[in-house]
Amino acid sequence: MPEHTAHPQDLVEAAGMPVGSGEIRPGYDPRLTNEDLAPLEKQSWSSYNIFAFWMSDVHSVGGYVTAGSLFALGLASWQVLIALLVGIVIVQVFTNLVAKPSQVTGVPYPVINRAVFGVLGANVPAIVRGLIAIAWYGVQTYLASQSLIIIFLKFWPATAGLNDTKFLGLSALGYIAYAILWVAQAAVFWKGMESIRRFIDWAGPAVYVVMLVLAVYLVSKAGWSNIGFDLSEGKSLGFAASLSTMLSAIALVVSYFSGPMLNFGDFSRYGKSFEAVKRGNLLGLPVNFLFFSILTVITASATVPVFGELITDPIHTVERIDTAFAILLGGLTFVIATVGINIVANFISPAFDFSNVSPQRISWRTGGMIAAVGSVLLTPWNWYGNPDAIHYTLGLLGALIGPLFGVLIAGYYLIARQQVDVDALFSMSPEGRYWFKRGYNPNAIWATVLSGVPAILSVLVPKMLLDLELTTVDVTWISDYSWFIGCGLGFLALLLLERRSPLSAP
Repeated sequence: MPEHTAHPQDLVEAAGMPVGSGEIRPGYDPRLTNEDLAPLEKQSWSSYNIFAFWMSDVHSVGGYVTAGSLFALGLASWQVLIALLVGIVIVQVFTNLVAKPSQVTGVPYPVINRAVFGVLGANVPAIVRGLIAIAWYGVQTYLASQSLIIIFLKFWPATAGLNDTKFLGLSALGYIAYAILWVAQAAVFWKGMESIRRFIDWAGPAVYVVMLVLAVYLVSKAGWSNIGFDLSEGKSLGFAASLSTMLSAIALVVSYFSGPMLNFGDFSRYGKSFEAVKRGNLLGLPVNFLFFSILTVITASATVPVFGELITDPIHTVERIDTAFAILLGGLTFVIATVGINIVANFISPAFDFSNVSPQRISWRTGGMIAAVGSVLLTPWNWYGNPDAIHYTLGLLGALIGPLFGVLIAGYYLIARQQVDVDALFSMSPEGRYWFKRGYNPNAIWATVLSGVPAILSVLVPKMLLDLELTTVDVTWISDYSWFIGCGLGFLALLLLERRSPLSAP
């Protein structure tokens, strides 16, 4: 077996995945193949494993902050709850769509894209998705570092002086906390010990325990009669305005989960059956998210009578309790949970995506470390620090991801009619089914460009026109739907291009 594929099992175990190398069959071109990318010999994930994946993904500070930021839109608590639930049901439907091709073939997201984009063209969506994972890796590490800072300030008050000076938007204490978590996560990724599997298994439930304790504590302080489900932050909205705002909030929920939703094939490939994957998605998304959303709304609502203001960040809520035990327990739990989601969602994706670009040179470890280093260079603390920035960021990420999703779904379900020649995914032969033109499918590439440009412009142009005072009409709400714009246009563009000049064999 080639040397570059000597260590995939460590990271597979680290992510809580079943150990099992891909099967490199005779004739597979090494320029497209390593054990991480080849079809799995054994698929053994149960519904619980899929559920556990989503638990790690949902129960993070990022998820809580994003849910809490919906209050800033002017929505009441009950409206936030409805928006969260409708949004997650949409995520479930689309996740099932993207899960099937990888579960059936046993290959990860970047490899299944070869059937649509071409064996070389698949590097386009792989690189885009990998770069997005880098961005989210940085965001989650930054959010976890805020919990660590609170612990520092509580137990070592002298460190407060390190918060006075800033460089590139972050204080010295912020850099220290970020660096500690960065090194810890990098060590976890690199070693890939079996204990990490157990770590992820309890990280999600641990957040539930802390959030339940936090909710019970706040409700007991406030009194249940003082928990208001009509609370909101910002201007009170009328019926028509609240309806359109709820639609925007639903779209933002979809945008938040659009990353793991797009590359969910990296995980569904391990499912022992598509039915098992769908059951896991049902439990992990609407059912799990319902409870998480209720806790989020109740906890946020209880902060008003207890602290005199609406607090939508769990880290700040724990900080306001101001007891050593609460800060230590809450801070460490949120740190652990966020490290867990980074392992699951933001390491596995770039590991596969960047490995797909050059299987012989880039292993899982290398792909993950590319994400870790890139996350620092993006300085996530400068663009994910307030509700407006969160919404703007989600809009831009949705604009990048939506077209890739639309093209993949159209290519697999309508053009290929759910038929994939797995062996051809690893062939560089000009006569190969997925060679198209020099390894690229021009229709898929053009569909991505034709849908991606309008989606990105829908985020950038309205805000730019307002900032430059070229218009007084505020249509920045369009950016909330960037994922849907990109997805819909990508879907239609590929269908029209294939109808005009067919390149994909059904």
